[in-house]
Parts: sequence; C-alpha cells; structure tokens
Amino acid sequence: MALEDGGAGGRSGRHHCGCGGTRDAPHRDEAAPDVSGTGLTAEDEELWPELSDGDVTSGAPQRAGSGEALMAELSARVREVVRSSSWWERHGVDICILTCSLLALPAGFLCLRSAHAIPFLAGFLTLGVGYHTLAVKGSHLASHNALTKSKSWGKVWAVFFIEFCSAFTAEQASYNHVKLHHGYTNVIGLGDSSTWKLPFLNRYIYMFVAPLAVPIITPLVALDLLRNVEMRAALRTVCLVLLGLCCHYCLLRHVSGFQSPWSALLCMLLTRSLLAHPYIHVNIFQHIGLPMFAANRKPKRIQQMSLGVLNLPRNALLDWCFGHSLISCHVEHHLFPSLSDNMCLKIKPIVSQYLKEKRLPYNEDTYASRLQLFLHKYEELMVHAPPITELVGIQ
Repeated sequence: MALEDGGAGGRSGRHHCGCGGTRDAPHRDEAAPDVSGTGLTAEDEELWPELSDGDVTSGAPQRAGSGEALMAELSARVREVVRSSSWWERHGVDICILTCSLLALPAGFLCLRSAHAIPFLAGFLTLGVGYHTLAVKGSHLASHNALTKSKSWGKVWAVFFIEFCSAFTAEQASYNHVKLHHGYTNVIGLGDSSTWKLPFLNRYIYMFVAPLAVPIITPLVALDLLRNVEMRAALRTVCLVLLGLCCHYCLLRHVSGFQSPWSALLCMLLTRSLLAHPYIHVNIFQHIGLPMFAANRKPKRIQQMSLGVLNLPRNALLDWCFGHSLISCHVEHHLFPSLSDNMCLKIKPIVSQYLKEKRLPYNEDTYASRLQLFLHKYEELMVHAPPITELVGIQ
C-alpha cells in the first residue's frame, strides 16, 4: 500500500493512483522544490523541508498579517515546543508503535494455525492491523524522515517500510508525496489529489469495492514507475518487493499451516486490504472538495494549508495504523511535515488556536459527514475537475 499522492500534470514521470491509475507528473527539475535562496535556517528546514514556493524570503520586510509573517510567527511557537520535547516525544512514541506492531506479527501467524474461529480471527486481525501500521504509518513517517534525525538511517527506513512492507518504490513514493503533494498541496495539475479519481467507476464501486484491489494494484503500479528510476534502485526495489511478498506467503504456508496456495494468497489479499477502505477514504476526504488553486495564483503557504487541508476526529484504530498526521492532525502535518505523528498531536492545540486567532480556516469534519458528502456529490467531486478558487484579497 503506497503513500498518499499528489496531483498530476506535466511531461514526464508517473505516479501511483489510489485505486490503480497513473497520471503524468511534472519533470523533476520543474516540480521539485528547492530551498536554496529562501533564507531558511537549518531549524526552519527541519520543520518544513519541502518549503520553496517563496513563502519565506530573506532580505524582504515582512508585513504584519502577511503570509510570511504569519508563518514565521507560528513556526517560532512550534519550534519552542519541539526544542523542549524529549527524544521520546519526538521519535520514541512512534518508533514504539511500529516496533510493537512488528513484534506482534509472529503471534498473528501462529494464531492462524488454530482450527477455532476466535483465535483464527484474532490472528487475522493482528496481521491486518500490523501490516497497515507498518505499510501506512511507517511508510509515511519514513518518507518525511520523521523517525530519525539521521538522513542515512531515514533512507534505510524508507526502503524497508515502503518497498519491503508496502511493495512500492521508495524513490517514486517520496517524490510524489513529499515533493508534489506537500510542495503543491491542492494546486491543480500538481498536488490536487486528482490521482485518486477514477471517473469510470460509479460511486459505490469506487467507495466500497475498488479498495479491495489496492494490494494487487500497488506492486503493479510500482513496476510501471520503475521506468523512471535508476537501474540500481529499480533492481533493489524489485528484489525487496518480491522478498516482502514471498516472506508473507511462505509464513502463511509454513507457519500458519495453509495447505492450499490459493488460500494463502487469499489470506494475503484480505489482510493487506483490511483497512484499504479508510485508507482510500481518508486520502480523498482531507483535500478533495476543499479550495483548489492555480499554480500562478496560489496563496501563501499558511493560507494554502489552512484552506486546502482538513482534519478528521481522533479514532483509536486509525490513529494507531495510519498515524495522527494522516487523521486528526493533517493540517499540522502539512504545515510542519517533518514532525512525527506524536509531535503533530502535541502541537495541534497551538496550531488550531493560532489559526483561529488570526481568523484563518481550521477545517474539521467527521468521517461519516465526509462519506455522506462524497456519496451525495460523487460526480461533482470525483468525476469533474475541481474549480480553481479565486482568493480575492487574501494574498
């Protein structure tokens, strides 16, 4: 299961669609943000390394109430919280969750040996929850290098979680998610989440049936994307994806005791798609239907993120498997993408209070409300192109 993606457009490169499609992505030299010349300090870049759209400028006076001044003031408040936080708060909590999920997998495989329904179901749920925690939460944090300060170890964790666990390509996942989706959030043709749209599917097939195919489509899309990756990285990806899938299959056959290859493959599909429905739903709920912008008329970063990102309520299962930054702290995550899930939760009161204090939007809605909205307005939101929002006066 791959990461949440950005939008599409441009001339070269392709990236993953939530339910299987691919769309053209901009050329890397055109789309990849560059922090040089922005006047960011090393600490600033640690908070938002994807920032390059000119929201923070050096040598230019900052007008009171301008996007630059607002972002600088909020960043200063967040930086104080980060500095005062321990390693456990910055990284330890999330590493502990991932470690527990990994250590629980052997128990899950062993429970599947049981001929009784309750232990078997417990094993199935353990594998499903553990898989999604590693594949979604682990991959997401690793793509932002939020698990460690070391960039070298960050790359190791990205390869492990994204390729071995998720059966995707680390280079393309990081580029599409970090550079496009975060660098150009809700910018039409770049980070507008349009790759999640499959207009040839009706609303019920898309929302309730298509997610079951995500575990099958993800490695196939990854293979297609390897055309845009260096040969050495492509070979590594193929080897690790096959190793991850083979390990899962062999453990089901030899540890869980599945006699039939087809029953083992079916169990693989079901455990890997256990939370595919909320995975797809969350990724469309939190951006599509919110303001979209033209690349040459987008607002400053703080206004862009406050307008174009939405938080869902806390949910124990999804918080554990997907992480706070993808559920209840998505606004905070888009403003400060390099912070871990636990740190996003910690700064949530500061960010929400500040945005409300400055009379900026702080979008929140329930899962049920968004689901009802998308079912009711599926044609408008998921089939037709989103309108460009004209932000008169806000810039």
